[in-house]
Amino acid sequence: QYSDYGGRGIKVCKRWLKFENFFADMGEPPTPEHSLDRKNNNGAYEPGNCRWATKKQQGRNKRNNRLLTFRGETLCVAEWSEKTGIRARTIVHRLNRGWSLQKALTTPSMRSR
Repeated sequence: QYSDYGGRGIKVCKRWLKFENFFADMGEPPTPEHSLDRKNNNGAYEPGNCRWATKKQQGRNKRNNRLLTFRGETLCVAEWSEKTGIRARTIVHRLNRGWSLQKALTTPSMRSR
């Protein structure tokens, strides 16, 4: 939608207005499951800011994701969930209830055990 792209100032670099240039820069997707993704969601569609990504990668690169930095590592809640074995909604619930980030990510839950 316009509000998600043009309305936010997201542009396509002039070079990519010619498909041949886009293809020369990006090549083909590695698999049919990959599609174009911007590394920086506020940046333009341009060679340094685009990559081929899976739906899972793209889902973890959305501007509405909650990013958490713990022990020098910044990940979205879903990635912390995978890393810790604690369900994502449990992590969010804990944080919303005022738990410290350390406690939320290191306290095993009844379901995680």
